[in-house]
Amino acid sequence: MTEPTSEARSGSTREARDGAGFELPLLLFAGFRTIIDRLHAELSRQGHPDVRPAFGFAMQAIGPDGATASELGRRLDVSKQAAGKTVDRLVALGYAERAIDLTDARRKIVRLTPHGVDALRKSAAIFEELRVEWVAALGAERVRALEADLRTLAPGGYFRLDVAGWFGA
Repeated sequence: MTEPTSEARSGSTREARDGAGFELPLLLFAGFRTIIDRLHAELSRQGHPDVRPAFGFAMQAIGPDGATASELGRRLDVSKQAAGKTVDRLVALGYAERAIDLTDARRKIVRLTPHGVDALRKSAAIFEELRVEWVAALGAERVRALEADLRTLAPGGYFRLDVAGWFGA
């Protein structure tokens, strides 16, 4: 295995060229991390200082129709207990609530509160603003091409919400 160069370890930029294999996932992750960090800084300024990346994935997984803790665990690829802890935190912060499932009174369903829906709506708007910044920096054609390439390479044509579980969090 090739050892990363000191330049790569320090995070300094390089001229455009064919990079080492390890750089691609790190660059993709750095781009993702940059967007997510900017999102959460802006969400904090807009009244949602307690939202964390894992909460955003959980709120997306809860969705507009709600979900049980078991369903949430499957969607996030975490245990039912881990999903339950996330729900407990979202409920404590006012982003979600537990209710009786109208189709089966034995089940509890987790639903987003208006505060949770507001966080997701603001997130969507902030993501649009961040995309505009990328277009300003790279050009519309390059951003569209990047998105198209990533859609081609991403399996299944859908967005996965199991990032926290995949990272082992």
